[in-house]
Amino acid sequence: MIFNGLDWTIFVGYFAVVLLICFYFARRAGRSVQDFFLSGRNLPWYIAGTSMIATTFAADTPLAVAELVGKNGLAGNWFWWNYILGNALTVFFFSRLWRRSGIITDIEFIELRYSGKPAAFLRGFRSIYLGVFVNCVIMAWVNLAMFKILRITMGWDNLLIVVTLCMAIVTLYSAASGIWGSATADALHFVTAMTGCIILAVVAVGLPEVGGIEGIKAKLAPEYFNFFPAIAKSAGESEVPGLLKFTWPALVAYLGFQWWSTWYPGSEPGGGGYIAQRMMSAKDEKHSLFATLWFTIGHYCVRPWPWILVALSSLILYPDLAVKEKGDGFVMIMRDHLPAGLRGMLIAAFFAAYMSTIATQLNLGTSYLINDFYRRFLVRKGEEKHYVRASRVTTVLMMAVALFITTILETITGAWQFLVECGAGVGLIFILRWFWWRINAWSEILGLIAPFLAYYYVKFHTSIQFPNSLFYIIAFTSVVWFIGTLITGPEPVEHLKAFYRRVHPGGIGWRRIAAECPEVKGDSGYLAMIWCWLASAGLILGVLIGVGKLLLKETGTAVILLGFAALMALVIYRILSKEGWEKVIE
Repeated sequence: MIFNGLDWTIFVGYFAVVLLICFYFARRAGRSVQDFFLSGRNLPWYIAGTSMIATTFAADTPLAVAELVGKNGLAGNWFWWNYILGNALTVFFFSRLWRRSGIITDIEFIELRYSGKPAAFLRGFRSIYLGVFVNCVIMAWVNLAMFKILRITMGWDNLLIVVTLCMAIVTLYSAASGIWGSATADALHFVTAMTGCIILAVVAVGLPEVGGIEGIKAKLAPEYFNFFPAIAKSAGESEVPGLLKFTWPALVAYLGFQWWSTWYPGSEPGGGGYIAQRMMSAKDEKHSLFATLWFTIGHYCVRPWPWILVALSSLILYPDLAVKEKGDGFVMIMRDHLPAGLRGMLIAAFFAAYMSTIATQLNLGTSYLINDFYRRFLVRKGEEKHYVRASRVTTVLMMAVALFITTILETITGAWQFLVECGAGVGLIFILRWFWWRINAWSEILGLIAPFLAYYYVKFHTSIQFPNSLFYIIAFTSVVWFIGTLITGPEPVEHLKAFYRRVHPGGIGWRRIAAECPEVKGDSGYLAMIWCWLASAGLILGVLIGVGKLLLKETGTAVILLGFAALMALVIYRILSKEGWEKVIE
């Protein structure tokens, strides 16, 4: 790919606009830690929700989806579509609780909910584990994807120089503007990235070699267009190209267990990470709910279809790519078929996706290290400006660690699978800690240790493979933490009462504590929220598949599915109107 003057003008101009936005917010972000990490809790729902979507739209995401589609057709996307129920659950059950908690990070929640030395240890450990290890591995993975894009399109082949330049730009504005600038810039990133991918999809599908949607459907096997996986008699049958097949146990593991039982960045049961950060940054609980609802719809229904169309086109244009290189076809279309001007726009679009994710991970990781380790254990009584300065320095140090991990990450395979398996079983704790008073700090500590032990045994002493391994890891972890909860003492009643008064979660699991706090009205309307949760899942699936059918020119089915989605939206509206926001959102 050769950049001409127009390409460079668009590319550089985009960066200039982003930097202007971020430096505009620099002074505001420097006022306090709450401003730096949570934008003063003043984000409107459309900025907070769009920021969530932009963060999950990383440079590697379109390539990963292209690889899934290239290997297993449309059904391959169930590797991440299975989290729909979990994200919808967060919308109606957890978004308002996170906002109501009044904390700065989701790790700070540990000492809001638990007490004593176990809670302090858990908070300190998770601040380092998530803030440094997990966070920097995620950034390194995204760095490698951005390097692959630039290597294929621009011919740049020095990993360290390219990635250092990319990260330095993001670190500059992330350290200066905190979440204020990052979240605002995310809106621009999202529009730019989506516009670029839509244009790329139009160009790819319209190529003579592809022949439009009709050409794609004529030149690819029908199995590529199955929305749901078939059932295989044995695990070996799942390797048929273009046709994803699950054994019944694997299907149950993915669709029945993974979404609620496993911890994975961006799809944590009960919300967490940068999703919780955006929810806590929202203006109020209503804005928090709407932000999360918009994120869930945008994440599953808006983002993927341009990527999928480009992926299907790449199978026709580059049929000889190996399975592990199917994602490269996405970038090769950019390199080989875009005219001047659009080339600069598409590279800027991928940089937009990259910057959004890296900026969020830098800010989130820094918030853990400063708020939950440095401020909690080292310097407890510093001034706000001191913590802001420390945050900016830590942001730069986080960049250095991520760069180091990037240089060695090529030796690490299956990182995403490792995170899922080593977080299997802990998800239920993250849900129940909001709704059952008896969960304590030891529940969570044991829930974090147990899956590592089970993972080690399953991987090195059995022949059980993922996703069937989830059954064994989840079962072992659940038994360990549940027994540990019962044999260890509950949190002190006064601490639980303070939590209840602050968050007033309500529900049957808090009746014992609620009886001692008659002045507090706990949440009501749980039955209404269950119906809203199920209806929102139906809404998302209806729009997701309906839009796909519409693009594939299966109009009759598309109309039925989109009509069903509209009905589910009406159900949600009627429930909320009937119950009243004062009942559903305290």
